[in-house]
Amino acid sequence: MAGTLQRLSRSLRTGCAVALLTVTTFAAAQQMRGDHPETYVVVRGDTLWDIAGRFLDRPWLWPEIWQANPQIANPHLIYPGDVISLAYLNRVTMAPGPRPLEASPINAIPLSDVEPFLKNRRVVFEFENLPYVLGLEDGRLRGSVGRNVYVKGLDAARPGERYAVLRPATEFYGARGSRDLDFRGKRIPGESNLWSQTQPKSRQQDAFLGYEMVQMGVGTVLHGPTAQSDTTTLVLDNDGFEARVGDRLVPANPQPYDLQFFPHAPSAEALAANARIIGVADMLVTGGPRDVIAISAGYQNGVDNGTVFSIWHDGSYVIDRVKHPNTSQITSSPNPGVNRDRLPDEYAAHAMVFLTFNFVSYALVMEGEKPVQVGYTVKHPDAEQ
Repeated sequence: MAGTLQRLSRSLRTGCAVALLTVTTFAAAQQMRGDHPETYVVVRGDTLWDIAGRFLDRPWLWPEIWQANPQIANPHLIYPGDVISLAYLNRVTMAPGPRPLEASPINAIPLSDVEPFLKNRRVVFEFENLPYVLGLEDGRLRGSVGRNVYVKGLDAARPGERYAVLRPATEFYGARGSRDLDFRGKRIPGESNLWSQTQPKSRQQDAFLGYEMVQMGVGTVLHGPTAQSDTTTLVLDNDGFEARVGDRLVPANPQPYDLQFFPHAPSAEALAANARIIGVADMLVTGGPRDVIAISAGYQNGVDNGTVFSIWHDGSYVIDRVKHPNTSQITSSPNPGVNRDRLPDEYAAHAMVFLTFNFVSYALVMEGEKPVQVGYTVKHPDAEQ
């Protein structure tokens, strides 16, 4: 019986993949690169985005080309060892190659690049009412794996329940971008915001978008309050950063993110949000391919996982030094003014959203021509100057 089911599964899987990788003459002719290879063998570590980039002008469009049968629940079953044939311009086909039964389909993007952020980032509107770490075992300043932490405000927790230990890291705004926070969730004195100093005044829609919380670890409840103390005791049992007094707790989510991401164009609602980059993970203001960025639009703005944006540097307003050689005005400004002409926007890169919250999304920077920076605008992936 097991052998029959395995053979049936392989047959269905192969049939779906072959059918779904057949495209029309028009679609292939419009999207094929002139230098595409005749065949390509899928290898472990490939991503659909990278493979599509070998023979499509716009790699983010691969689902529209390969998804010929939308009635199939999962049309993206491509495995290491499969052979993609591009010998004819009017069709793309795929032949199954040798692969183990346990082989997993390749993903759109390298999940390993975003997994730490999928697990360890979330955006909330408030955190001060969450339970928090009051003290640590032996009076330590830091708590690590195997150590107890004592939590206030978690009275209803039961032994065995698991909680994520979070620390506020950043606050996001629509115009001011982001500000780093200390471990208590307070602004760092004297810190300046480079973005707010360089943004057009007309775009300063300064709505508060939320606090970024970074997961420091996970703990399991040992017991609740006792006659001697009204705190709840947890033991840290997940490698991560060290916990400290003031860290907040929320119930741990065993599967907090999607395992598959399928690129698609943004909705009209998402484009209407006029979103910008408001943060670059683990960096100051600049990032490149495979870096994670935060965008000032979330699922309340129509952004969902797989949404692809292009990233642009707004054109500056410059003084025409030919006509006005003697003016004392600064040459370049983000705002219009007398004697100023606007330069065109400059394309930087593409990025794909992999995690969304109310008004903030995280995206992975894909291929690009230049680094992206906090403050850059996101547009439709096919936008032109």
